[in-house]
Amino acid sequence: MSSSLLCRLDEFGTGTDTPSAQGFTLENGREIFLVRVADTVFGYENRCPHTGAPLDWVPDQFLDLDKVYIQCATHDARFRIKDGFCVSGPCSGQSLRRLVLEIHEDRIHLID
Repeated sequence: MSSSLLCRLDEFGTGTDTPSAQGFTLENGREIFLVRVADTVFGYENRCPHTGAPLDWVPDQFLDLDKVYIQCATHDARFRIKDGFCVSGPCSGQSLRRLVLEIHEDRIHLID
C-alpha cells in the first residue's frame, strides 16, 4: 500500500463541530474531497453515484446550507457525512465511494 500526503490537519477546517469540506485533485487527475468534523476527517471520491458527475459546482462547496449533509449540486441528492450513504435524491440507498485516510502527526494521508 502507498500513501499520499493531502494536507495538514490545521490547514483544513477549524476543528469545531461545524463540518467543513475541501476538494483535491490528485496528481493522476482523480478528484476527491474531505469533510472535517472536529478532529475526524472523512474522505470520498468526488463522483455522484447517480451520474458520475462531480458533486460540487463551486470549488469546495460539498455541504448543504445547514452543513448537515454532503449535497450533490447536480440533482440535490443528500449523503450522510459519516458514511456517504444517500438519504434523499435519485440515488437513495447508494453510497459515495469512501476513501481510506490516516492522520499521522497532524498530516492527512490518503491510503491507496
